[in-house]
Amino acid sequence: MSNARVIRAATPDDLEAVTAIYAHAVRFGTASFEVDPPPQSEMLERYRAIVDKGFPYLVAEQDGQVRGYAYANAYRPRPAYRYTVEDSIYVHPDWQGKGVGRALLVPLIDHCTRLGMRQMIAVIGDSQSAGSRALHHALGFELIGIARSVGFKHGRWLDQVLMQKP
Repeated sequence: MSNARVIRAATPDDLEAVTAIYAHAVRFGTASFEVDPPPQSEMLERYRAIVDKGFPYLVAEQDGQVRGYAYANAYRPRPAYRYTVEDSIYVHPDWQGKGVGRALLVPLIDHCTRLGMRQMIAVIGDSQSAGSRALHHALGFELIGIARSVGFKHGRWLDQVLMQKP
């Protein structure tokens, strides 16, 4: 088997792996403020809602396995926000810190630029998410604010960090 990493558009066949990656993030992490992992059927509905609007939904695959996924979606539903997207990136816990997030975020930004998007917002759960903050910073995102103690999960109050890239 080749150990080359492939970044490609996600398909419904990837949703089992995507659901498992997200479930781990919900159960044990603070990147998402959800407290109960959604079932695969809900994740498929979310996937379809994103791709049906023409936004990118990517997976990183290596050795035939999905190692992470990323997508862009509308930042807010009102029409004036139509040129601004929010990114989301989740990486399998065994593959965090190995370049998977960067490998996903670079083409995600490029795809959104080709779509005519002008701004990308990273809404990072937990101000202590050093890896996510460093990744976004390295790719040109600037800190635009921290909402203090807006989420409560795993027995503690969590901040929400906002970063922006034109």
